[in-house]
Amino acid sequence: MRLPFFYGWIIVAVTFVTMAIGVNARTAFSLFYPPIISEFGWERGITAGAFSFGFVASAIASPLIGRLMDRGGPRAVMELGVLLMGSGLLLAPLTTQPWHLYLTIGVLVGAGSVCLGYSGQSLFVPNWFVRRRGLAIGLAFAGVGIGSVTLLPWVQHMIEHTGWRTACTAMGIVVLVVLAPINLLLHKRPEDIGLQPDGDAAPTATSARPASNIVDPVWAGTDWTLPRALRTARFWWIAIGYFCGLYIWYAVQVHQTKFLLDIGFSSSVSVWALGVVSLLGIPGQIWLGHLSDRIGREWVWAISCFGFVICFAALAALKYWPNMALIYLMVFTQGALGYGLTSVMGPVVLEIFQGKHYGSIFGTVMLAALAGGAAGPWITGQLYDLSGSYTSAFLLGIAVSLLSAVAIWQASPRKVRAVAGQMHKVASAA
Repeated sequence: MRLPFFYGWIIVAVTFVTMAIGVNARTAFSLFYPPIISEFGWERGITAGAFSFGFVASAIASPLIGRLMDRGGPRAVMELGVLLMGSGLLLAPLTTQPWHLYLTIGVLVGAGSVCLGYSGQSLFVPNWFVRRRGLAIGLAFAGVGIGSVTLLPWVQHMIEHTGWRTACTAMGIVVLVVLAPINLLLHKRPEDIGLQPDGDAAPTATSARPASNIVDPVWAGTDWTLPRALRTARFWWIAIGYFCGLYIWYAVQVHQTKFLLDIGFSSSVSVWALGVVSLLGIPGQIWLGHLSDRIGREWVWAISCFGFVICFAALAALKYWPNMALIYLMVFTQGALGYGLTSVMGPVVLEIFQGKHYGSIFGTVMLAALAGGAAGPWITGQLYDLSGSYTSAFLLGIAVSLLSAVAIWQASPRKVRAVAGQMHKVASAA
């Protein structure tokens, strides 16, 4: 049945809902974290380590998920993610020992999140768009913000009234009931159902030849297998950039709520800050995704990293000057700017290593990214346990943010394929 609109927007809508639930089901650990510490009395580094261990599980799963996407498509990947994450959330309330938390929130939820979150979606959503790739991904990933301002307050309300175990069980049920059916609508690429990217008409013998966005024909014409990609400097610059990107993202996300409580802010302010960060990520991701279609992926990645620089600086200052003005600055720069990283994460790799092995290459790149996601919360927690303060961890976050921006600029996807807004430069060069 022919739809009155491009099927790619259904892909965007399903991804939007999946991200709203799947990503925030994992983010909710930041809300479970304080009551778990209060109940068991475990050290912060050990407790936060369960979240970090999830990134180890994600890192192990990531290359396998990439291969599964290449062979089985998004339905297989997403339904596997639903099963893993749902099981982890339903089993986590049985926790009595740290290793129980590591197995459930760590292994099961962590492995499930690599399917349902940014990594899994970036394996196929970029295939559906070329000219509006950044905008489409920004819209799809903005679901995280909607989920944060609807699901996270609900989870916090349940924690306060019924306990963290009931809240965790409820999240597991939502994952299974909502996400399992809607992800059956997914397809890997438009060509699989007789369509073209962006909803364009299929080319004919008499139609005009579409303008090429290829800047480096030799590179773009290479059959990029994983072993071949691993031998390039560009692959390793992306790996460094993504490691640092997820390091700063999760270092803030996991510890932000507890830090604000420690320096005297109320639980309502702390939860509000976490929710509004993701809320601001909605316009931020959409606008920065659209902007990346005009000015290039490197510029937007650098803008987002600069947002995290300001965020870490504001957090460091809050210890000495705890006031709402710094809270607002921290929340705005983290959400409206920092979260823009996700809108270009898929396009950066696709525009450099586009081809039939993209899933395997992207999945392997995400090993580095997920290692960064694991390192961020763990190192931040360890630095606190050693010094009794988050200051050194926040200063380290500033340095890591700057390194991430430099690394993606070195990878330079603009030198392989031009974004839509820079096509005139390709035409003039030709």
